[in-house]
Amino acid sequence: MKLKFADKVILDGVDLSVNAQEVLVIMGLSGCGKSTLLSVLVGLLKVDQGCVMFKEEDMTRLSRPALNKVRRHIGMVYQNAALISSMNIRDNVGLPLHELTTKNDSEINTIIDQKLELIGLKDDGEKIPSELSGGMQKRAGLARALALDPELVLFDEPSAGLDPINSRIIDDLIIQLRDVQKVTSIVVTHQMDSAFAIATRMAFLHEGKIIYDGTPDGFRHSDHPIIQKFLTPPSTSKLDGK
Repeated sequence: MKLKFADKVILDGVDLSVNAQEVLVIMGLSGCGKSTLLSVLVGLLKVDQGCVMFKEEDMTRLSRPALNKVRRHIGMVYQNAALISSMNIRDNVGLPLHELTTKNDSEINTIIDQKLELIGLKDDGEKIPSELSGGMQKRAGLARALALDPELVLFDEPSAGLDPINSRIIDDLIIQLRDVQKVTSIVVTHQMDSAFAIATRMAFLHEGKIIYDGTPDGFRHSDHPIIQKFLTPPSTSKLDGK
């Protein structure tokens, strides 16, 4: 697929696939187009060339109603959680169910309870987002993304801004979704520890192209100079104390 904004090429011949119950981690330098790629995959942006296939449907060619129907099978977890600040957590999680299904209030409340318990917030449903920590907000965003029981969940920097403990909680939830809920995930992250903890496959996006697509072990031992530089921690200089 190809995508450009004005004269700037963002995606240049990107060709990726993801298998069922896989966790595909997409990495790359800041500003390389990783989050833009997620927006393309969920149908928020249209590519200039190429297609986006999901459940034998080309999402780039669907009408708006047809696209919305397909999107019910895809959950999206945004970098900033994107919760509605004036609504409590229960109402945030239940929003897709009210908007996109014909379920009654009792059915919706049961699903909300299930999702909040899954992500460890069963006692926090009446709180508004500002009353939760950053990690709890991320988990609430995940619960909303899971409300419709999607087959595919897209994560945009799920661990960004979180401390190591909350990052591990998010990682464990992604693994649980794969192993227990049988959910397929595509995760954009720059957090190396998280990437290697959750990935079944890794891809590296550079200058609009996928320059690596393979196993985490293969990524770790890649001889590509860009990937080697990405994996090498920055050197630290000692203060001379003067």
